[in-house]
Amino acid sequence: MSMQTPNGFEWTERDRRAVDTARLLAADAVQQVGNGHPGTAMSLAPVAYTIFQKVMRHDPADPEWTGRDRFVLSPGHTSLTLYTQLFLAGYELELDDVKRFRTHGSKTPGHPEYGHTAGVETTTGPLGQGVANAVGMAMAARYERGLFDPDAPQGESPFDHTVWGIVSDGDLEEGVSAEASSLAGHQKLGNLVFVYDDNHISIEGDTATAFSEDVLKRYEAYGWHTQRVEPTEDGDVDVPALYAALKAAQAETGRPSIISLRTIIAWPAPNARNTEASHGSALGAEEIAATKRLLGFDPERGFEVSDEVLAHTRAALDRGAEAHAAWDRELAKWRDADPGRAQLFDRVLAGQLPEGWEDALPVFEPGKAVATRAASGKVLQALGAVLPELWGGSADLAGSNNTTIDKTSSFLPEGNPLPEASPYGRTVHFGIREFSMAAEMNGIALHGNTRIYGGTFLVFSDYMRNAVRMSALMQLPVTYVWTHDSIGLGEDGPTHQPVEHLASLRAIPGLNVVRPADANETAIAWAEILKRHATRPAPHGLVLTRQGVPTYTPDPDAAKGGYVLVESSTATPEVVLLATGSEVQLAVAAREALEAEGTGVRVVSMPSVEWFEEQPREYRDRVLPPSVKARVAVEAGIGLTWHRFVGDAGRIVSLEHFGASADAQTLFTAYGFTAENVAAAARESLSAARG
Repeated sequence: MSMQTPNGFEWTERDRRAVDTARLLAADAVQQVGNGHPGTAMSLAPVAYTIFQKVMRHDPADPEWTGRDRFVLSPGHTSLTLYTQLFLAGYELELDDVKRFRTHGSKTPGHPEYGHTAGVETTTGPLGQGVANAVGMAMAARYERGLFDPDAPQGESPFDHTVWGIVSDGDLEEGVSAEASSLAGHQKLGNLVFVYDDNHISIEGDTATAFSEDVLKRYEAYGWHTQRVEPTEDGDVDVPALYAALKAAQAETGRPSIISLRTIIAWPAPNARNTEASHGSALGAEEIAATKRLLGFDPERGFEVSDEVLAHTRAALDRGAEAHAAWDRELAKWRDADPGRAQLFDRVLAGQLPEGWEDALPVFEPGKAVATRAASGKVLQALGAVLPELWGGSADLAGSNNTTIDKTSSFLPEGNPLPEASPYGRTVHFGIREFSMAAEMNGIALHGNTRIYGGTFLVFSDYMRNAVRMSALMQLPVTYVWTHDSIGLGEDGPTHQPVEHLASLRAIPGLNVVRPADANETAIAWAEILKRHATRPAPHGLVLTRQGVPTYTPDPDAAKGGYVLVESSTATPEVVLLATGSEVQLAVAAREALEAEGTGVRVVSMPSVEWFEEQPREYRDRVLPPSVKARVAVEAGIGLTWHRFVGDAGRIVSLEHFGASADAQTLFTAYGFTAENVAAAARESLSAARG
């Protein structure tokens, strides 16, 4: 069988055989390991194959190629949908890798993992976040174009590409996908195309159990371009119709696109098709043998891939090389036409910062009270002038978070009525969508070639938490700006006052939490975060005050996470006061009282526990001498972080309950965050250490 449609789509017997090969590889892989999700990988094989072999611009020999399209498989449980196509196309996966599916150390874990398997653009474990990742990638593609080639006509820039995604019922039921899809429609992201796998099956059975809305009407209301593709008479995917829909979606550059595709899960397994059992369980040897007979494969053979099929699908390597070479030629023309932007591109691509960039950082006058959120805003505005790749915004709290890098330039689509709107603007208005903001930031970081930040109140990091966890899991250089960091925010009350959040966020492996004591620590923190972007990529959470705090003389050791802010009058301190953020001033004031009594007191500011614990033991012991057992930690949150630093004789001045609606000073006094109480805790610790 062979066909060629008027739109140039060609489908041969080898294409059909390759799709069936992918279907059976999925069934065999799950059967061999004894667990997994075969059904969706079987029914989606024609979809993924059409994208990878017929539509998407990619180069399997260079998975990091800047000019490539992006592909996001949001339902990560059907990872074999992706793995089989990566194998067939010639990425760094071979048949043995497919055979080792879901086993320890394999390149084919249960869900795709970014950085682990070549060709995997993002880690899609929790449902819904892949949708937001893809939206972030599409946003980043537009901002990247604005950085490097803003004047090129649509479709004629080497920085024009498409973000393709497959989404499922489960993705669209998760609220984060609704947040992200709403923003994508508002932003008119015409470089984004989703295929919605409408298979009517969830783990609990027919989706009629929980999901009955008209998805396309919802997306039409979001402002998306919508299409529907029905199956063939026998229930299989209508591949020519799908191809036509994909090309039409790609041609629609004024809106994001979604294609609703009715599929039959586990197609064409004779008994398992259209059953919830096929979603998350092996089909069984008899059912797989029956499916192989139905498709013309040897029922006694496992993992059958003919030489003819592999030679056919790995022509993707040749097509990729040709596309890559053509892109290189276009890039060379662009370089010749715009050497200044070419130089910027090379620097950004290398993850480097421009020479002399730190000269732009503000230095704040010691003694003056400045809120660290305000200091952060001044740092961002200063850096904006020298780092065009730095952009970001807030979840509708820019005025409170101080995250407006350029008030005259908002990242908004053509046709937006705001006077500062520009498709390539610097300031992002994520809207009141904290969860999707974080997941979109992950997508922006994954796309590459920009540096992204996003802000909200610290208490709302709860809304973002799973996306923050994914930032850490993928080691992505995103920066969260979390302000209003304690009961110090005052009258908004306990719903808005974070208590457990600092300790909870520090519990996420790989997330660096940074709570500066003053304006100068804030500037040093921003500089350190930017330096780490290329050398030690990781997410950072900047935790900032609403209220003003005293400014101290800047010390570059703040970038080490913990340092001696004020030294003891004695050669060896008798007690160490350890604090972060707005509570550092309390430690400084308590030291004065204790020193007046003749007690030698060192004040240590520790803006980042994670940075401090990276330092050599010799440095850490110099800051916190093991011989000094009298220690007090002070932080306006639960004390969980500090037990390991203060030891048995130490004391912790913390907040182990929710706050109240009152002004900041009243609350700090009522809950013991005073210099007097810190000094009293130090005396207790001294007594315990001596005893």
